[in-house]
Amino acid sequence: MKHTENEGDSLRDKGGESPDSEVFDENISRAMEGVLTEEQQKLIEDLDKEASTRRLSDPLLSKCFTLLCIAVSMYHFVTALIGTPVVLVHRSLHVGMVLCLGFVMYPFSRRSSYKKVEWWDWLLILLSLAVPAYIWLDYLGVVERAGNPDIPDLFMATLLVLLVLEGSRRMAGWALPILSLVFILYGLFGREMPGIFWHRGYTWMQLSNHFFANTEGIYGTSVSVAASYIFLFILFGAVMSKSGMGAFFNDFAMALAGHTKGGPAKVSVISSGLLGSINGSAIANVVTTGAFTIPLMKRTGYSKNFAGAVEATSSVGGQVLPPVMGAAAFIMAEILSMPYSEIIVHAAIPALLYYLGVIIQVQLRAGKEGLLGLPKDRLPRVGVVLRDRGHLLLPIVILLYLLLFSGTTVIYSAVITIAATVVVAGFRKSTRMSFKDICDAFADGAKQTVSVAMACACVGIIIGTISKTGFGLTMANAIINLGSRSMLFTLFFTMITCMILGMGVPSIPAYIITATIAAPALAKLGIPVVAAHMFAFYYAMFANLTPPVALAAFAAAGLSGGDPVKTGFAAVKLALAGFIVPYMFIYSPQLLLIDTSLLEGVRVSVGACLGVFLIGTSVEGYLFTRIVWPLRVVSFGGALCLIDSGIRTDLIGLGVLIALLVIQNFLARRESALAA
Repeated sequence: MKHTENEGDSLRDKGGESPDSEVFDENISRAMEGVLTEEQQKLIEDLDKEASTRRLSDPLLSKCFTLLCIAVSMYHFVTALIGTPVVLVHRSLHVGMVLCLGFVMYPFSRRSSYKKVEWWDWLLILLSLAVPAYIWLDYLGVVERAGNPDIPDLFMATLLVLLVLEGSRRMAGWALPILSLVFILYGLFGREMPGIFWHRGYTWMQLSNHFFANTEGIYGTSVSVAASYIFLFILFGAVMSKSGMGAFFNDFAMALAGHTKGGPAKVSVISSGLLGSINGSAIANVVTTGAFTIPLMKRTGYSKNFAGAVEATSSVGGQVLPPVMGAAAFIMAEILSMPYSEIIVHAAIPALLYYLGVIIQVQLRAGKEGLLGLPKDRLPRVGVVLRDRGHLLLPIVILLYLLLFSGTTVIYSAVITIAATVVVAGFRKSTRMSFKDICDAFADGAKQTVSVAMACACVGIIIGTISKTGFGLTMANAIINLGSRSMLFTLFFTMITCMILGMGVPSIPAYIITATIAAPALAKLGIPVVAAHMFAFYYAMFANLTPPVALAAFAAAGLSGGDPVKTGFAAVKLALAGFIVPYMFIYSPQLLLIDTSLLEGVRVSVGACLGVFLIGTSVEGYLFTRIVWPLRVVSFGGALCLIDSGIRTDLIGLGVLIALLVIQNFLARRESALAA
């Protein structure tokens, strides 16, 4: 048996040796059930600021904190059923509760205690509760004085801004608070700004009251979405996880694709995509599924860097895959005043194209390197997996029905689906949730929401400044002027902006900022508004893959033992089709199923699939046999032709594909004849 650089033995198809009977060790088996080792958990905490939380040593305090988390989840769950308090009160309560949880969970710095809550944290918790209490007790006064605040209003507004900045710094790092401070300074000193950036300037009293006393600042759209849709769907993901859905996805993917050529890589794509569509967390997804898929990929012959890249690319894509997608999708629906069910429909084909591109490259790499799958007799069977845990798919079916066909609101759909998950999980003893499991799920849901909700609150400072100063309109006009010269250059500029923002701040704030500034300008250039927002959404997400700050790739490299930067670049190559897909739906809005007939939608979708296939062949340089460089360039050109939805360009691309198939088939046959 041929030995590779990877740990374990290769299952290559050369040599005829029997597969390694120990391909599944204890760690891999445990990882398939969602059980992480201490090293894997530490990897998440080292790379993901949001996961580096306290583990309270005081049992009583720990239990009280768990009860508080359950209470926060119950507040959001119950108010989703019976209705919320008035808008400003509800949103201030949400931010106050999130701040309280955050100051317990996240220490002041890495040198602070991770086992107890310091005295200054208790002070911050009390101050966090003071702000919503002030709004609750004097709601009419706060609203009536908006624009003309008194000294107590100024004090509370300043306190809110400082708490949000500190909370965001603890939970997501320095980048977002620093960006928020830059915008605050811009709002204060607009008269000193040069050229198009000049504005009248505002006092701190005017600016802070704008953040505090209306729904255009901190308590704006992003917090509204976090307090409703995002919280409930994160809670849904936590309940699904407790029911064993993650293990089911892993077993199902293994049974479906594990035995095929390069099977573990396909398992990674399928399981990470399915899990990511529910939890929306790229780094946690990498470690959760990568804990078993990466070792299996290495043992079947994939290199360390490629194995890590497959897992990173697959995990990041979960944020664009319906039905849940990333949290930014809910914000998109709110900004566009569009039903979330329509966002799902628009997102479906591009998401499938993204994963098709990854699957094609994985298949071609396996063919090029002669990699087999896993021994079939060691894998679970599809029928057995569906019989044991297939009922866990019912909540997702219920969710899709409620969102797409019933006319039920998104919030009510989430509530029903959470309840349905608990009921459906009880159909079998192996998945049945105890009262403790349900409580733990509600506690986990609140904890997982903290970092997302805090980012949404902090980005409200930026959006509030943009709306107050007119910065968004200024930048939109500049983009429109640029776009009148070159649409392609404008799209490229927007893409780079999204990715740079995404490298420093979480994908949700990156999307919100770009959607506020660039998406309206792209829409004025004639691009459908949904396509403009989806364009920004995709590239804000891709920052998790793109060096130098590719956290998902770095997490995967930590598991594979590969080089982080090389893993990042390998992930970019794997996701190349995904990088091109947004340009596809800009130039062919039919891919988003916008104002198109069924026949036209099918034609454009088939053309896009063929284009993605040609991208895969040009990147991997393999189809039946290795492809020479000139033909790889032609193949990529054919793929670009298929991006355009025109009949003529489609025919050119189709001609390139047919020629490539004929040439490569001929060369492969000739090589086989010579080898014989």
